[in-house]
Order: sequence, then C-alpha cells, then structure tokens
Amino acid sequence: MGNGIAQVFAQFGNDVHLIDVQQEYLDRAMGTIEKNLGRMVSKEKITAEEAKATLGRLTPATELKAAADCDLVVEAVFENFAVKKEIFTQLDALCGPETILASNTSSISLTKIAGTTGRADKVIGMHFMNPVPIMKLVEVICGQATSQETLAKVTQWSTDLGKVPVTVQDYPGFISNRVLMPMINEAVYCLMEGVADKEAIDTVMKLGMAHPMGPLTLADFIGLDVCLDILEVMHSGLGDPKYRPCPLLRRMVAAGHLGRKSGRGFYDYSE
Repeated sequence: MGNGIAQVFAQFGNDVHLIDVQQEYLDRAMGTIEKNLGRMVSKEKITAEEAKATLGRLTPATELKAAADCDLVVEAVFENFAVKKEIFTQLDALCGPETILASNTSSISLTKIAGTTGRADKVIGMHFMNPVPIMKLVEVICGQATSQETLAKVTQWSTDLGKVPVTVQDYPGFISNRVLMPMINEAVYCLMEGVADKEAIDTVMKLGMAHPMGPLTLADFIGLDVCLDILEVMHSGLGDPKYRPCPLLRRMVAAGHLGRKSGRGFYDYSE
C-alpha cells in the first residue's frame, strides 16, 4: 500500500520520499504510480500536467535517513511487530523532535509501537484502505499516549488528502478489521463445513447484503496471510474464541495459497 499512500500525498501537493529496501521495489512502485496516474488522465480525472507534477514530487530512496527532515512519516511495511519496532526505533533517532510517526498497521497496537520510541505522544495510526487512491476512509488510531495536537494534525492532513478520517481508539482490530475479519473467517468456516461452495457464499453476500465483492473474493484481494495475521492479533489481544482463525485458512496459508498475490487462493488467478 506504500505506493498508493505516496501517490495520494504527492497528488495533493506534498513533497514525498518513497523509501524501500531495494531499488527494484522502488522502480516497481514508481511504475505502479505512473500507471495509476495515466489511468486517471485517460478518465479525465486529472490532467497530464497534474500527473507530471505529482511524479515530480516523489523522490525514491533506499535508506531511512531520507525521512530525517520530514514532518510526517507513514510506515507501511507488512504486519510484523519486530520489523515495525526496528523501523520506528531508527526513525525516532533520525527524525527531528516534532516529526510525527504514523503507522498504516491494520491490527498491531499503536501503544505498543509507540513504546519503542521516545515520542509516544507523536505516534499515531493512519490506516488507509486499499486501493488508497480510490478509497476515502482513513482510520486515525490513537495510542494510549497520543496527544490531542498530534490527532488534530493528522486528522487535518487526512482531510487535506480528500479522505474522511475517523478517530479510533487502540484496541485489537480497530473498527474496520474487528468487524470485517470475523465475517471473512465465518465465510471460510462455511466453506470448510460444506455449507455451500465459494461462489454461493460470495453471491449471497453480494446480492443479499449489497457488498461490492464477496468475503472470499475480498480475502483473496487482501491476502490470506494478512487475514490470518489480523485474526491472530485479535484472538490473542481480546482472548475471545470467536476470533479463532478457521483451520482451513491456516492450511491455505501454510500451502502458500495467499490469494491474488500468489496466483491462487479461494479462486485461481494463474491466468
């Protein structure tokens, strides 16, 4: 999601450093952004000049020190606390005392992340929805020590990006995934128990509940490994058996059937 977040900030006039660990990842990200902007130009949502200006505000980098002078840093690595801890510890040492450090985490405690820094009052969650350039929502998540000043700034930044910020307190799953993931998990249980096939389950939720895509299709889009990680966090953090991941979900992740990104999940994307 990092390239989508970078694109949106750049589109709305901000100079952005897009940081990743290898140049090939940055090249791929910039290619994705250029393609997205080209699509927007073809649909006449932006002009060719605006697309060019957006690309001009993006500076790729392979070292975290590129973020040293930023007002806001948004971390968007995968859902692994050890990796996030390392990044936030480094950012805390590199960035100025007024820099706000945000995480795009979809499930990990902001209070726990903030505890790895010496600026817990300036650590906050900015949970964007995927795909970032299209989806309007941003969950703005306050850790235990997040200051009202930090919340106000991030809320305003989110609004300035054309997003709708919703303030959420730091509990496992926040709002979006605390409601969404049990639904996806229950759909997997329905499939495992033979209640219906995958097409029927998805069709019921699309036509009966007016969801734009069924829960199993959505799980493939999110990534089954991501769904499993989020459920594990909620099951551990809340201690309620209703968040226990379905054994079929565990088995599919163990088999490497992760959804669209691996070419196979509940559906086959090999072609």
